[in-house]
Amino acid sequence: MDGVRISAVIFDLDGTLLDTERATGGVLREFLEKYGKVLDPDKEMKRLGQMHKESAKAIVEDYELPMTAEEYSLSIMPIYQQRWSQAQALPGVNRLIQHLHKHGVPLGLASNSIKRHIGTKISHQPGWKELFSVIIGGDEVSHGKPSPDIFLEAARRLGSDPSSCLVIEDSPVGVRAAKDAGTTVVAVPSLQNQAERYSIANYVLRSLLEFLPELWGLPPFEDWIQNALPIEPLYAKGLIREAVAQNSSVILSIDSDNGSYDTLPDQISGIFFGWAKLQIQGIFKMVAAVSWDFSTGFSRWIIKPFILGEINNFVMEPLHLVFVGYVRKLFDEETVLDADIPSKEDASIAWNALDLPDFGKDAAEFSYKT
Repeated sequence: MDGVRISAVIFDLDGTLLDTERATGGVLREFLEKYGKVLDPDKEMKRLGQMHKESAKAIVEDYELPMTAEEYSLSIMPIYQQRWSQAQALPGVNRLIQHLHKHGVPLGLASNSIKRHIGTKISHQPGWKELFSVIIGGDEVSHGKPSPDIFLEAARRLGSDPSSCLVIEDSPVGVRAAKDAGTTVVAVPSLQNQAERYSIANYVLRSLLEFLPELWGLPPFEDWIQNALPIEPLYAKGLIREAVAQNSSVILSIDSDNGSYDTLPDQISGIFFGWAKLQIQGIFKMVAAVSWDFSTGFSRWIIKPFILGEINNFVMEPLHLVFVGYVRKLFDEETVLDADIPSKEDASIAWNALDLPDFGKDAAEFSYKT
């Protein structure tokens, strides 16, 4: 992009490669409740990307906990470590790092976590340790992010000039650190409703499924099948609040208050497809627009599934969705609430792809999480 040619790629870990936030969600809240304290989401959001030592000191002070920062760390860290094993790779991550490694692109991992904790986290992801030429923790540099030190050191160990390194980050402090190091930065925000905090990045994606290696002079992906991309399954469920017939499809409105999007990571957006299981009427092909909506003044998940086929009345019927493929991103002028999203072309791609073995020709083979 703009003449930039990349010789190495450096990744952040938490929130960029691993969905550790979802895996450890509730740990701090539960810990604070033991001391009669109430978690302040705004304060915790501002701490995103900080080194643990810094955040521990601030948490003890902000919540007036009856302990030192060291005592706090000793108490809460074992709980976090137990949860790390549950952290899943974010959508598009395994595909990207395996692709780059296969084509000989040097990969670095630079996280504010201490080196030992990085090792623990990635040990639960088969093959990851071998994919990275360089792994650096925040305890190996003088200053953690937002200082540029960790990215400068990563570039040095990779044998690359910072100007030829691409950094992929999810936090504002990480983006700032990477820019100050002189690298090119792609942001995949974990704070979806704070786009202005990522404005200094060279490029902003809503998901790594949107990443195009060729924009940076890197080998392009070759894994699309008839305009569709196989993905690791993603799950959601809810009650059908409303159903509207449209051509040969049925648009569903999901009442997520009576279901769960908890298994969906924050960094997904676009047109997905897969299978819809209605409790009474069985399994159907499905294409859906998935994204965050901020039009009401607060953040909310919107999933707008189209059932591809004819079905009967099913208002308030339990619905389970499994997404097995990806079609495309939502363009800047599109929103998930637009009447023609997903489009007829999106539906056609989904319908044909779901007949292929790569996307689970036999819908019954999928295990619907409840």
